Amino acid sequence: MMKRRTFMKKAATSAAALGTNALLAHGLRSPVALTAKGMSDLKLSLAQWSLHRQFVDGNLNPIEFASIAIYTYGINAVEYVNQFYTDSGKDEKFWINMKKRADNVGVRSLLIMVDDEGDLGVANDKERKVAVENHYKWVNAAKILGCHSIRVNAFGEPEKTAFRTAIIDSMGHLCEYAARENINIIIENHGLHSADGKLISGIVKQVNKPNLGTFPDFGNWCLSAKWGSTQGDCSEVYDRYKGVAEFLPFAKAVSAKSYNFNARGEDTKIDYYKMLKIVKDSGYSGYIGIEYEGEILSEHEGILATKALIEKVWKSLD
Repeated sequence: MMKRRTFMKKAATSAAALGTNALLAHGLRSPVALTAKGMSDLKLSLAQWSLHRQFVDGNLNPIEFASIAIYTYGINAVEYVNQFYTDSGKDEKFWINMKKRADNVGVRSLLIMVDDEGDLGVANDKERKVAVENHYKWVNAAKILGCHSIRVNAFGEPEKTAFRTAIIDSMGHLCEYAARENINIIIENHGLHSADGKLISGIVKQVNKPNLGTFPDFGNWCLSAKWGSTQGDCSEVYDRYKGVAEFLPFAKAVSAKSYNFNARGEDTKIDYYKMLKIVKDSGYSGYIGIEYEGEILSEHEGILATKALIEKVWKSLD
Protein backbone atom coordinates (compact mmCIF):
# COMPACT_ATOMS: atom_id res chain seq x y z
CA MET A 1 0.00 0.00 0.00
CA MET A 2 1.29 3.47 -0.82
CA LYS A 3 0.87 5.59 2.28
CA ARG A 4 0.11 9.29 1.97
CA ARG A 5 3.56 10.30 3.22
CA THR A 6 5.19 8.16 0.50
CA PHE A 7 2.79 9.44 -2.10
CA MET A 8 3.58 13.08 -1.31
CA LYS A 9 7.24 12.56 -2.20
CA LYS A 10 6.44 10.64 -5.35
CA ALA A 11 3.77 13.09 -6.44
CA ALA A 12 6.19 15.99 -6.25
CA THR A 13 8.47 14.33 -8.80
CA SER A 14 5.71 12.87 -10.95
CA ALA A 15 3.39 15.84 -11.34
CA ALA A 16 5.15 17.04 -14.47
CA ALA A 17 4.47 13.71 -16.13
CA LEU A 18 0.69 14.02 -15.82
CA GLY A 19 -0.41 14.84 -19.31
CA THR A 20 -3.75 14.75 -21.06
CA ASN A 21 -3.36 11.05 -21.84
CA ALA A 22 -5.72 8.26 -20.87
CA LEU A 23 -8.81 8.19 -18.77
CA LEU A 24 -9.56 4.69 -17.65
CA ALA A 25 -9.42 2.30 -20.56
CA HIS A 26 -12.96 1.09 -19.95
CA GLY A 27 -14.85 2.62 -22.84
CA LEU A 28 -16.01 6.07 -21.72
CA ARG A 29 -19.07 6.93 -23.77
CA SER A 30 -22.02 7.87 -21.60
CA PRO A 31 -22.80 7.93 -17.90
CA VAL A 32 -23.87 4.60 -16.42
CA ALA A 33 -26.92 4.29 -14.18
CA LEU A 34 -26.51 6.47 -11.11
CA THR A 35 -28.53 4.52 -8.57
CA ALA A 36 -30.05 1.12 -8.16
CA LYS A 37 -33.78 0.68 -7.71
CA GLY A 38 -34.87 1.53 -4.19
CA MET A 39 -31.70 3.48 -3.44
CA SER A 40 -33.08 6.99 -3.75
CA ASP A 41 -31.82 8.00 -0.30
CA LEU A 42 -28.27 6.75 -0.91
CA LYS A 43 -25.92 9.43 -2.19
CA LEU A 44 -22.49 8.23 -3.28
CA SER A 45 -19.39 10.25 -4.04
CA LEU A 46 -15.94 9.20 -5.20
CA ALA A 47 -12.82 10.10 -3.27
CA GLN A 48 -9.94 10.93 -5.58
CA TRP A 49 -7.57 8.94 -3.38
CA SER A 50 -9.23 5.77 -4.69
CA LEU A 51 -7.32 6.33 -7.94
CA HIS A 52 -4.14 7.81 -6.49
CA ARG A 53 -1.77 5.25 -8.02
CA GLN A 54 -3.00 5.94 -11.52
CA PHE A 55 -2.90 9.70 -11.03
CA VAL A 56 0.64 9.72 -9.69
CA ASP A 57 1.87 7.29 -12.33
CA GLY A 58 0.47 9.48 -15.08
CA ASN A 59 -2.06 6.91 -16.33
CA LEU A 60 -4.87 9.30 -15.44
CA ASN A 61 -5.01 13.08 -15.52
CA PRO A 62 -6.36 14.68 -12.31
CA ILE A 63 -8.08 17.48 -14.22
CA GLU A 64 -10.36 14.79 -15.72
CA PHE A 65 -11.47 13.46 -12.35
CA ALA A 66 -15.10 14.58 -12.63
CA SER A 67 -15.46 12.91 -16.02
CA ILE A 68 -13.88 9.71 -14.72
CA ALA A 69 -16.31 9.62 -11.80
CA ILE A 70 -19.44 9.96 -13.88
CA TYR A 71 -18.53 8.15 -17.09
CA THR A 72 -16.69 5.20 -15.57
CA TYR A 73 -18.49 4.73 -12.25
CA GLY A 74 -21.83 6.50 -12.58
CA ILE A 75 -20.98 8.65 -9.57
CA ASN A 76 -22.06 12.27 -9.80
CA ALA A 77 -20.21 13.77 -6.83
CA VAL A 78 -16.48 13.96 -6.12
CA GLU A 79 -14.00 14.62 -3.33
CA TYR A 80 -10.69 16.10 -4.49
CA VAL A 81 -7.23 15.61 -2.97
CA ASN A 82 -5.05 18.72 -2.90
CA GLN A 83 -1.85 16.74 -3.51
CA PHE A 84 -2.77 16.36 -7.18
CA TYR A 85 -2.98 20.14 -7.60
CA THR A 86 -0.15 21.52 -5.48
CA ASP A 87 1.07 23.87 -8.20
CA SER A 88 -2.44 25.26 -8.78
CA GLY A 89 -3.58 26.02 -5.25
CA LYS A 90 -3.67 29.79 -5.78
CA ASP A 91 -4.58 29.71 -9.47
CA GLU A 92 -8.17 30.98 -9.67
CA LYS A 93 -8.37 30.40 -13.43
CA PHE A 94 -7.44 26.76 -12.91
CA TRP A 95 -10.25 26.25 -10.40
CA ILE A 96 -12.76 28.09 -12.56
CA ASN A 97 -11.85 25.67 -15.35
CA MET A 98 -12.17 22.70 -12.99
CA LYS A 99 -15.65 23.86 -11.99
CA LYS A 100 -16.64 24.16 -15.64
CA ARG A 101 -15.40 20.64 -16.29
CA ALA A 102 -17.47 19.27 -13.43
CA ASP A 103 -20.55 21.30 -14.36
CA ASN A 104 -20.32 20.21 -17.99
CA VAL A 105 -20.70 16.55 -17.02
CA GLY A 106 -23.21 17.12 -14.23
CA VAL A 107 -20.87 16.31 -11.35
CA ARG A 108 -21.01 18.03 -7.97
CA SER A 109 -17.77 19.00 -6.24
CA LEU A 110 -18.15 18.29 -2.52
CA LEU A 111 -14.85 18.91 -0.79
CA ILE A 112 -11.07 19.10 -0.99
CA MET A 113 -8.93 16.85 1.22
CA VAL A 114 -5.95 18.93 2.32
CA ASP A 115 -2.64 17.33 3.29
CA ASP A 116 0.93 18.52 3.80
CA GLU A 117 0.18 22.14 4.72
CA GLY A 118 1.62 22.09 8.23
CA ASP A 119 0.41 20.66 11.52
CA LEU A 120 -2.52 22.59 12.94
CA GLY A 121 -1.99 21.24 16.44
CA VAL A 122 1.56 22.46 17.11
CA ALA A 123 2.15 24.52 20.23
CA ASN A 124 4.49 27.02 18.58
CA ASP A 125 2.36 30.07 17.75
CA LYS A 126 4.28 31.05 14.60
CA GLU A 127 4.28 27.54 13.16
CA ARG A 128 0.60 27.13 13.90
CA LYS A 129 -0.24 30.47 12.27
CA VAL A 130 1.66 29.46 9.13
CA ALA A 131 -0.19 26.13 9.02
CA VAL A 132 -3.56 27.87 9.36
CA GLU A 133 -2.75 30.38 6.63
CA ASN A 134 -1.45 27.63 4.34
CA HIS A 135 -5.00 26.28 4.27
CA TYR A 136 -6.54 29.56 3.09
CA LYS A 137 -5.82 28.90 -0.59
CA TRP A 138 -7.71 25.61 -0.40
CA VAL A 139 -10.68 27.34 1.20
CA ASN A 140 -10.64 29.74 -1.75
CA ALA A 141 -10.34 26.89 -4.27
CA ALA A 142 -13.22 25.06 -2.59
CA LYS A 143 -15.35 28.17 -2.84
CA ILE A 144 -14.72 28.46 -6.58
CA LEU A 145 -15.46 24.76 -7.14
CA GLY A 146 -18.73 25.02 -5.24
CA CYS A 147 -17.59 22.63 -2.49
CA HIS A 148 -19.08 22.72 1.00
CA SER A 149 -15.88 21.84 2.90
CA ILE A 150 -12.18 21.29 3.08
CA ARG A 151 -10.90 18.33 5.07
CA VAL A 152 -7.99 19.05 7.41
CA ASN A 153 -5.64 16.86 9.43
CA ALA A 154 -5.53 17.35 13.20
CA PHE A 155 -1.86 16.58 13.74
CA GLY A 156 0.45 18.26 16.22
CA GLU A 157 1.77 17.89 19.74
CA PRO A 158 2.17 14.36 21.11
CA GLU A 159 0.98 15.42 24.56
CA LYS A 160 -2.81 15.48 24.57
CA THR A 161 -3.42 18.64 26.62
CA ALA A 162 -0.97 20.70 24.55
CA PHE A 163 -2.48 19.32 21.36
CA ARG A 164 -6.01 20.14 22.46
CA THR A 165 -5.11 23.75 23.30
CA ALA A 166 -3.32 24.23 19.99
CA ILE A 167 -5.93 22.61 17.75
CA ILE A 168 -8.76 24.55 19.39
CA ASP A 169 -6.91 27.77 18.61
CA SER A 170 -6.16 26.85 14.99
CA MET A 171 -9.69 25.57 14.31
CA GLY A 172 -11.13 28.80 15.65
CA HIS A 173 -9.00 30.96 13.36
CA LEU A 174 -9.40 28.73 10.30
CA CYS A 175 -13.16 28.50 10.75
CA GLU A 176 -13.43 32.27 11.00
CA TYR A 177 -11.65 32.65 7.66
CA ALA A 178 -13.64 29.84 6.01
CA ALA A 179 -16.96 31.20 7.27
CA ARG A 180 -16.46 34.30 5.14
CA GLU A 181 -16.44 32.02 2.10
CA ASN A 182 -19.27 29.80 3.39
CA ILE A 183 -16.93 26.82 3.62
CA ASN A 184 -16.83 24.19 6.36
CA ILE A 185 -13.69 22.87 8.04
CA ILE A 186 -13.97 19.16 8.72
CA ILE A 187 -11.60 16.98 10.73
CA GLU A 188 -11.01 13.41 9.57
CA ASN A 189 -9.71 10.64 11.76
CA HIS A 190 -6.28 10.21 10.23
CA GLY A 191 -4.15 8.80 12.99
CA LEU A 192 -2.63 9.86 16.32
CA HIS A 193 -4.90 12.21 18.32
CA SER A 194 -7.20 12.74 15.33
CA ALA A 195 -8.24 9.08 15.66
CA ASP A 196 -9.48 9.62 19.21
CA GLY A 197 -13.20 9.99 18.60
CA LYS A 198 -14.03 11.26 22.06
CA LEU A 199 -11.21 13.82 22.00
CA ILE A 200 -12.01 15.25 18.58
CA SER A 201 -15.77 15.38 19.12
CA GLY A 202 -15.11 17.22 22.38
CA ILE A 203 -12.90 19.70 20.58
CA VAL A 204 -15.58 20.35 17.95
CA LYS A 205 -18.08 21.03 20.74
CA GLN A 206 -15.71 23.38 22.52
CA VAL A 207 -14.80 25.40 19.43
CA ASN A 208 -18.54 25.72 18.82
CA LYS A 209 -18.41 27.04 15.27
CA PRO A 210 -21.27 26.08 12.92
CA ASN A 211 -18.79 25.49 10.08
CA LEU A 212 -16.57 23.11 12.06
CA GLY A 213 -17.42 19.45 11.75
CA THR A 214 -16.08 15.96 11.32
CA PHE A 215 -15.37 13.58 8.47
CA PRO A 216 -15.61 10.04 9.87
CA ASP A 217 -13.58 7.51 7.90
CA PHE A 218 -14.33 3.81 8.36
CA GLY A 219 -10.67 2.84 8.32
CA ASN A 220 -8.25 5.38 9.76
CA TRP A 221 -8.41 4.67 13.49
CA CYS A 222 -4.76 3.98 14.32
CA LEU A 223 -3.75 5.95 17.43
CA SER A 224 -0.08 5.08 17.14
CA ALA A 225 0.77 6.28 13.62
CA LYS A 226 0.31 9.39 11.53
CA TRP A 227 -2.15 8.93 8.63
CA GLY A 228 -3.84 6.29 10.74
CA SER A 229 -4.47 3.39 8.38
CA THR A 230 -5.52 0.22 10.17
CA GLN A 231 -4.91 -1.97 7.13
CA GLY A 232 -1.40 -2.91 8.17
CA ASP A 233 0.48 -2.89 11.45
CA CYS A 234 -0.90 -0.65 14.18
CA SER A 235 -0.01 -1.07 17.83
CA GLU A 236 -2.97 0.89 19.21
CA VAL A 237 -6.36 1.08 17.51
CA TYR A 238 -9.45 3.09 18.46
CA ASP A 239 -12.66 1.13 18.03
CA ARG A 240 -13.80 2.10 14.53
CA TYR A 241 -17.51 1.68 15.20
CA LYS A 242 -17.35 3.72 18.41
CA GLY A 243 -15.31 6.42 16.68
CA VAL A 244 -17.65 6.74 13.70
CA ALA A 245 -20.63 6.94 16.08
CA GLU A 246 -18.90 9.70 18.07
CA PHE A 247 -18.08 11.67 14.89
CA LEU A 248 -21.47 11.33 13.22
CA PRO A 249 -23.36 14.03 15.19
CA PHE A 250 -20.91 16.56 13.69
CA ALA A 251 -20.35 14.88 10.30
CA LYS A 252 -20.56 16.91 7.12
CA ALA A 253 -19.18 14.02 5.03
CA VAL A 254 -18.54 10.29 5.50
CA SER A 255 -15.71 8.24 3.99
CA ALA A 256 -16.42 4.58 3.26
CA LYS A 257 -12.87 3.24 3.38
CA SER A 258 -12.48 -0.23 1.91
CA TYR A 259 -9.57 -2.62 1.75
CA ASN A 260 -9.91 -6.17 0.45
CA PHE A 261 -12.92 -8.38 -0.21
CA ASN A 262 -13.96 -11.96 0.45
CA ALA A 263 -15.83 -14.27 -1.93
CA ARG A 264 -19.15 -12.71 -0.84
CA GLY A 265 -17.96 -9.25 -1.84
CA GLU A 266 -17.68 -8.09 1.77
CA ASP A 267 -14.77 -6.12 3.19
CA THR A 268 -12.44 -8.38 5.17
CA LYS A 269 -11.67 -5.79 7.87
CA ILE A 270 -14.79 -3.65 8.19
CA ASP A 271 -18.28 -4.92 8.93
CA TYR A 272 -20.20 -2.78 6.45
CA TYR A 273 -23.56 -3.98 7.77
CA LYS A 274 -22.69 -2.76 11.25
CA MET A 275 -21.00 0.42 10.03
CA LEU A 276 -23.67 1.55 7.59
CA LYS A 277 -26.40 0.82 10.12
CA ILE A 278 -24.62 3.18 12.51
CA VAL A 279 -24.51 5.80 9.76
CA LYS A 280 -28.14 5.34 8.76
CA ASP A 281 -29.47 5.21 12.32
CA SER A 282 -27.66 8.47 13.13
CA GLY A 283 -29.85 10.36 10.69
CA TYR A 284 -26.89 11.37 8.52
CA SER A 285 -28.25 12.30 5.09
CA GLY A 286 -25.17 13.50 3.22
CA TYR A 287 -22.93 11.76 0.72
CA ILE A 288 -21.00 8.60 1.47
CA GLY A 289 -17.64 8.73 -0.25
CA ILE A 290 -16.04 5.64 -1.76
CA GLU A 291 -12.36 5.48 -0.80
CA TYR A 292 -10.81 2.19 -1.90
CA GLU A 293 -7.36 1.53 -0.47
CA GLY A 294 -6.88 -2.19 -1.02
CA GLU A 295 -3.87 -4.06 -2.32
CA ILE A 296 -5.38 -7.05 -4.11
CA LEU A 297 -7.96 -5.68 -6.54
CA SER A 298 -7.01 -2.97 -8.99
CA GLU A 299 -8.20 0.53 -8.17
CA HIS A 300 -10.92 0.22 -10.81
CA GLU A 301 -12.12 -3.15 -9.51
CA GLY A 302 -11.90 -1.96 -5.91
CA ILE A 303 -14.08 1.06 -6.54
CA LEU A 304 -16.70 -1.09 -8.25
CA ALA A 305 -16.57 -3.65 -5.43
CA THR A 306 -16.99 -0.95 -2.80
CA LYS A 307 -19.88 0.65 -4.65
CA ALA A 308 -21.62 -2.71 -5.01
CA LEU A 309 -21.09 -3.52 -1.32
CA ILE A 310 -22.50 -0.19 -0.13
CA GLU A 311 -25.53 -0.52 -2.38
CA LYS A 312 -26.18 -4.11 -1.26
CA VAL A 313 -25.88 -3.31 2.42
CA TRP A 314 -27.85 -0.05 2.21
CA LYS A 315 -30.73 -1.81 0.48
CA SER A 316 -30.74 -4.49 3.21
CA LEU A 317 -31.15 -1.82 5.88
CA ASP A 318 -34.45 -0.54 4.48
